[in-house]
Amino acid sequence: MTPQLLSLLDTLSGSCPKERTMNRRVFTVAALAAVGWSIVEARQATTQLRINGRRLNEHLSALAEFGKNPQGGVSRLAYSEADLRAREYVMGLMRTAKLSVSIDAAGNLLGRRTGSDPSLPFLSMGSHIDSVPDVGNYDGDVGSLGAIEVAQVLAENDIVLRHPLEVLIFQNEEGGLIGSSAVGRGLTDKDLNIVSRSGKTVREGIKVLGGDPTALAAVHRKRGDIAAYLELHIEQGGVLDAERIDIGVVEGIVGNSRWDIEVEGFANHAGTTPMSQRRDALLAAAKIVDAVNRVVTSLPGRQVGTVGRIEALPGAYNVIPGEVVLGLDLRDLDTAKIELLYQKIVAEAQQIAKTTGTTFQFKEVTVDQPAPTDQRVRQLVDDSAKEMGLTTKLMPSGATQDAQCMAQLAPIGMIFVPSVAGISHSPREYSRPEDITNGANVLLQTLLRLDAVALN
Repeated sequence: MTPQLLSLLDTLSGSCPKERTMNRRVFTVAALAAVGWSIVEARQATTQLRINGRRLNEHLSALAEFGKNPQGGVSRLAYSEADLRAREYVMGLMRTAKLSVSIDAAGNLLGRRTGSDPSLPFLSMGSHIDSVPDVGNYDGDVGSLGAIEVAQVLAENDIVLRHPLEVLIFQNEEGGLIGSSAVGRGLTDKDLNIVSRSGKTVREGIKVLGGDPTALAAVHRKRGDIAAYLELHIEQGGVLDAERIDIGVVEGIVGNSRWDIEVEGFANHAGTTPMSQRRDALLAAAKIVDAVNRVVTSLPGRQVGTVGRIEALPGAYNVIPGEVVLGLDLRDLDTAKIELLYQKIVAEAQQIAKTTGTTFQFKEVTVDQPAPTDQRVRQLVDDSAKEMGLTTKLMPSGATQDAQCMAQLAPIGMIFVPSVAGISHSPREYSRPEDITNGANVLLQTLLRLDAVALN
């Protein structure tokens, strides 16, 4: 270390030799650059830094005990007793990682540490720990505990970032991105009145978690409050595992639009009505289900379409269905592609209506806009992975994620690790310990790279 650099570190940490020795590991890139060091040279001492993979995977196993079910997975519904106990465990890990822990008014867990430059906004990372019923032990958990592990490694190595650091554990991701929506766009009365799977409304759940639904304005942030947001996650699909690729570099979170399709025919006696005189709503519905598959697969690209809900009325063996309600789900990174698919499906419905004597009505249910990741952050993720000898693939996230809400506030990046056989939302969900370790190391190195650059 040069005399110039030692002098600079003395200025930063005080003239005491003991303090200087302790703080030589405080890698403040701006200060190093001031004496002519390049960013690459300044990072040499941290590029070899690694997380403790055994500890991280042990923490994941311990977290899986909260809400454990007989199938080997968990049922840790938001606002349930299992959720509350898991949050206490996670807060303990955050404190061990030398983070200052608090609960915001929306019930999110916040773990923070100051940086060397108080004028800079937070570098944030995190995910969620709630689950849907009867699922695995990795969705959300890997990103949450991975972020805490990164914070612990920084603390153990006396590394102070330029930016303040924030670990966010969002509440009720599985119930509609509730916690991250509170931070990103803000929650409405409609959101607060949603009844969660635990039976509590979101408003009631926030109180259970220690939040305050009357003070949510303080949770909502504006663009510029966060420098960047990173999220580590399991892929929840089978691409990385099938192609034997280590790291997915997420190019964006797909837009997700949903409609109820109401098909109206005429209910009549199943035994006395000739086939030629029927206006069978279920027959028409079956034709549109097939049409959705044909339309979505007729165009090149990675778009997907699903009819995942069907209700036929009156629902009797001996009555021709007079009304059917279908649930249509379309997803793609391109909003224009979703709209094109939708219009093609509507045109198919009009033709089916003519031939079956029925009518179709499409009612929009939800629209989640695509959230592209920041190109610069994607590059940092890719560089970090390749520097460690890991293979990468640019890919979309087909599932909604908390990062989708954070994209309204700051540049975002997402890191995927393989899901064995592509299984998720199942007790058989599994990601290998070595893959989880790789993902957390990429998270650590990407965070360090982000700390050294200005994205805004």
